[in-house]
Amino acid sequence: MKALVAIGLLLAACSAEPEARRTGPPPQRTETAIFAGGCFWCTEADFEKLEGVVEAVSGYTGGRTANPTYEQVSAGGTGHYEAVRVSFDPARVSYEQLARHFFRTVDPTDAGGQFCDRGESYRTAIFVAGDEQRRIAEAAKAEADAALSGEIVTPILPAADFHQAEGYHQDYYRLNPVRYRYYRWRCGRDSRLQELWGG
Repeated sequence: MKALVAIGLLLAACSAEPEARRTGPPPQRTETAIFAGGCFWCTEADFEKLEGVVEAVSGYTGGRTANPTYEQVSAGGTGHYEAVRVSFDPARVSYEQLARHFFRTVDPTDAGGQFCDRGESYRTAIFVAGDEQRRIAEAAKAEADAALSGEIVTPILPAADFHQAEGYHQDYYRLNPVRYRYYRWRCGRDSRLQELWGG
């Protein structure tokens, strides 16, 4: 993600990521969840595909630096994770469904980053707001851990300040579909997910 290579004919053949599904009436209320799943472009795209998700915002959380920038976070040493803040309609999708979906869109056995992105900012985590989210997240983790023979290293952490990432990171998968699809393919995300979780 730090450096996108030149785009050739392969990119021109890539199709765009599907639009987020935001059908149905406006929600009467929304709730919020925060997930760190490696590259926030990909995590944002994976959540915005779900019915009931209103919006996923890319940002940084869990670190020590006030108002961190992408350059600071990606250089390491701030303690921040790349993360997404998911706003969702609980009448259409539950926090449990989000937590279960999260585990199947990441490699929760990798403590050093995600796919081709290495370093502390690309670690996985679920940041929970309160006891109920923690209970649900822990149950989803236990289910995923059983499926992967006890190898999960993803922590469940208390929610911390969330700093929205720079504008050019928001909706990257929609605004730059060819570059995004090439990056995702080149990073090996989907092939590793297939290896871990199957179809």
